[in-house]
Amino acid sequence: MFRTFLTMLGVIFAMIILMLLLGSANGMSNGFDRLFAGTASNSLFVWSQSTSEPYKGFERGRRINFRIEDASILKEQIPEIEVLAPRIELGSHRDVVTVYRKGRTSGSTVYGDYPEIDNITKKKLVEGRFLNKTDIEDSKKVCVIGEETYKLLFDKGEEAIGEDIRINGVFFRIVGIYKPNDNINIDGENAVFIPFSTFQKAFSSGDRMGWMAIAVEGGTTVPIVEQEIKKILKAKYDISPTDERAIGSFDMSEIFNNISAFTTVLKGFSFFVGIFTLLAGVIAISNILLITVKERTKEIGVRRALGATPRIVKRQIVLEAIVLTAFAGLIGFAISVGILSGLDALFGQGDDFPFKNPMVSIPQFGTSFLLMVSLSVLIGLIPANRAVKIRPIEALREE
Repeated sequence: MFRTFLTMLGVIFAMIILMLLLGSANGMSNGFDRLFAGTASNSLFVWSQSTSEPYKGFERGRRINFRIEDASILKEQIPEIEVLAPRIELGSHRDVVTVYRKGRTSGSTVYGDYPEIDNITKKKLVEGRFLNKTDIEDSKKVCVIGEETYKLLFDKGEEAIGEDIRINGVFFRIVGIYKPNDNINIDGENAVFIPFSTFQKAFSSGDRMGWMAIAVEGGTTVPIVEQEIKKILKAKYDISPTDERAIGSFDMSEIFNNISAFTTVLKGFSFFVGIFTLLAGVIAISNILLITVKERTKEIGVRRALGATPRIVKRQIVLEAIVLTAFAGLIGFAISVGILSGLDALFGQGDDFPFKNPMVSIPQFGTSFLLMVSLSVLIGLIPANRAVKIRPIEALREE
């Protein structure tokens, strides 16, 4: 009995290793999903720069300035664009930015935005609301500030919603306070968002547009849309088709695809290593059954003499292999669930570490368990075949 238990330990530890590897890989995948939550995985950012090639009489180094009409042109000509949010930043053209309140300044970055930007880079609102359509239509002097901005302009616990701040001498009323998602932080914590239309009037930006945040439809390849956008804008602004520097872009989907590929490979590697560990444990059970068959030679001979067919003897040995393996596997699974729960309690609750809910899915467990039982059947056939080769007359002579 003790020898059998020690043999089962091999399968128990093998199952623990397999479940821990798969669970940890799932935990990392879930952690990355949480880390990048709120940022559209199919998003793209496009901005203007300076030309690097002369073209149509224009010299190299010409500064390109996007116009608000470009947003409408792109949406009209590229149906795969789901969301397009024009943006403009105060200070992007060497303007001095002063965000002021009661003798305090914050040094914040100021953005002119449309409400659609929240569909691409979601903001976690601490209080109040984000910009809405009415703010744009009525050019309201309202703003949403970051937590860091709040700390620099207000005392701890002081009410900010409904209070005014001055941006380059223009008063804006605070309607919301946000904290950024713990992912790719494009805007930072020390930022102020005001309606795009208000920005145009308050700071005389005209029809200028700094850059665009774009989300494409699901199932659409982002790089293809990116190239189409650049093609249209290059034709509009007389930019050489071979000029790679005039229009800057950043494809967010590339990051998500790389992370997805990494977690997929990690899960595959975990399963590969775990299966071979499990195979080693099952082989140990096969070895103990070989010893058991040798010790039970007389018993097998008696059963054969009483009419037990080779099939019955073989089935008994294989069933023993299955029962031992399945029982040990379930024990290992239960232990691994407890360990994974502990790891989740220790590391899965924080926002900084990419690790959350490191549990094994039902399909993963089902596949692992089925494979483990299949291996036990195959391995169990070795001692089973040894048992049926025992001749009854020779077995009865065994002492």
